[in-house]
Amino acid sequence: MSAQTATGHDAADSRRWWALAVIAIAQLMIVLDITIVNIALPSAQRDLGISDADRQWVITAYTLAFGGLLLLGGRLGDLFGRKRVFTIGLLGFALASALGGGATGPAMLFGARALQGAFGALLAPSALGLLSTTFTNPKERSTAFGIFGAIAGSGAAIGFIAGGLLTEYLNWRWCLFVNTPIAVATAFGAFYVLERDHIAKGRRVRLDLPGAVLGCTGLLAIVFGTSEAVTRGWGDALVIGSLVLGAALLAAFVLVERRTAHALLPMHIVADRNRGGGALSVGLAMVGMFGLFLFLTYYLQVIKHFSPVVTGVSFLPMTAAIVLSSTGIAARLMTRVPSRLLIGPGLLLAAAGMAWLTQMKVDSPWAAMVLPAVLLLGFGMGLVFMPSMSLATLGVAPNEAGAASATINSAQQVGGSFGTALLNTVAASATATYLSTRLVRTAQVQAQGAVHGYVIATWVAMGVLLLAAVIAFLMIDHRPAPGEATGIPSGAGAAEAAVVVDGHPSAKAGATAPAQRQRST
Repeated sequence: MSAQTATGHDAADSRRWWALAVIAIAQLMIVLDITIVNIALPSAQRDLGISDADRQWVITAYTLAFGGLLLLGGRLGDLFGRKRVFTIGLLGFALASALGGGATGPAMLFGARALQGAFGALLAPSALGLLSTTFTNPKERSTAFGIFGAIAGSGAAIGFIAGGLLTEYLNWRWCLFVNTPIAVATAFGAFYVLERDHIAKGRRVRLDLPGAVLGCTGLLAIVFGTSEAVTRGWGDALVIGSLVLGAALLAAFVLVERRTAHALLPMHIVADRNRGGGALSVGLAMVGMFGLFLFLTYYLQVIKHFSPVVTGVSFLPMTAAIVLSSTGIAARLMTRVPSRLLIGPGLLLAAAGMAWLTQMKVDSPWAAMVLPAVLLLGFGMGLVFMPSMSLATLGVAPNEAGAASATINSAQQVGGSFGTALLNTVAASATATYLSTRLVRTAQVQAQGAVHGYVIATWVAMGVLLLAAVIAFLMIDHRPAPGEATGIPSGAGAAEAAVVVDGHPSAKAGATAPAQRQRST
């Protein structure tokens, strides 16, 4: 048994930046895989003979497993060690990707995508938890979360680019195969550079199985219901039944968690106004962001006749804006200004980008219409992701970091899934209404109807982002302590030592320093 005490920069492991690279690659792979198969889907459908009614399951199988199992994945990391769960998640993701790339029929592809989602649910909360416990120095923490937030925000756009390149120049199967070598190499990197946080059997708390069943099943039901609404409509009995069942299960989950000694999701994590406000803000932001990806992809490929590669490249300015905003602005200001003064204005900027897109026409030029909108959205989202993810684990004991990070990951995934279903349904309904009033349906009229649907859905997305901004301004009240701007903890925080026993930070030590940095206005 060994003990190590240090403060500030001296407490950080010399390999922490290599650890950040490993964690960032894993996060990129998770987010990228949500969108990389979108562009490859038509080719996969033709190759495997997937029906139009079933093709959505290539996407839905992933989001169902990922969104439904995140809470369990986060808690497993807390109980058995995040490094161990992170590495298992990477190797499992590699295997599932290889199975998907070699799929011989629809069922095999759907199953492989579900496995990807399940192992992604192990990866995502462990990645954020590892990041939180690896970087405790305030200035380094802001930089690390800035990089992590930029990847989380831009990974979906990178997925479109990679999907276009791989599909056009190789084969749709490589959109899945490409994960295998990356995941295996990252797993080896994780083994060598991540700090050991294995928890001995005698020190583990009991897994909350009732909470796991209720929470995971509830999320699965909600994600399933919103996904089915794309094809069935919101009034369908199966959709309504799934949403009602999901809400009832989650209500029961809350009741169970309030009464159990070893909760899957301790209620104080989500009851905190900063973590709760950050999760709500990110969840609502993803509603608008995933809707934008969906509509712009169809607009550029179907209306403007862009190739898959050019469509993917068209999202690059947004990716660059997210990286610049997150690492160049948000990371520098996180230790100087209240978090709501980053998240709130970021959501307003993103809403302004949506407002710009409401003027979209069939013949609108990309440079004058799409480019300004994606730049506004990118700059705005860069201000949202990084501080929200930092708030997700700020002040949380290391033994609960997995549950805290799973909460914001769940908000992202459920928000993205719900947003895709909601906005797709709104757009389809608006297009159908527009075409029903036209006696002659030429190709030009059909294109106008499609764009009209995109515009109506964009108005809805703008409203959701404005609601998220209001929630951020009202709920989030975290402001940095005076010492955070210089990276020197002040007051009691300066005297706190980071105690590490057998490579596992104690809950008491881990919770104290961040708590000193969290204050109310």
